[in-house]
Amino acid sequence: MTDPDSRPADDSLLGNARALFENGQALFEAELAFQKARAGFVFGRAKGILALAALALALLFFALMALVVGLLLALAPLIGPWGALAVVVLGLLALTGLCILGAIHRVRTVVRVLKGPARKDETT
Repeated sequence: MTDPDSRPADDSLLGNARALFENGQALFEAELAFQKARAGFVFGRAKGILALAALALALLFFALMALVVGLLLALAPLIGPWGALAVVVLGLLALTGLCILGAIHRVRTVVRVLKGPARKDETT
């Protein structure tokens, strides 16, 4: 009925498959532990990074406020206080407009990339 010589080969094949499965499980568990450790490290560092970024933004805000006040004080003797205020406000509004246009352009670029290439039947 069954060949006695084929039985040890089947056991060996089954044993190898079982060992391969166990090695795969161990590898998966080790990789999972490694990725958890990496995520813990990143999230632990993220607090410090966010704190430093917030401090940098606050200092940048104060520096820009000092620049605005300095511009007002420097321009006031030349064109009067109201003229200095108008020049500084218009300059800030112009810079704001440029920033908004740049942001709109970048958003449109991202949307276009995410949509993918337009098909000929969709463009009409």
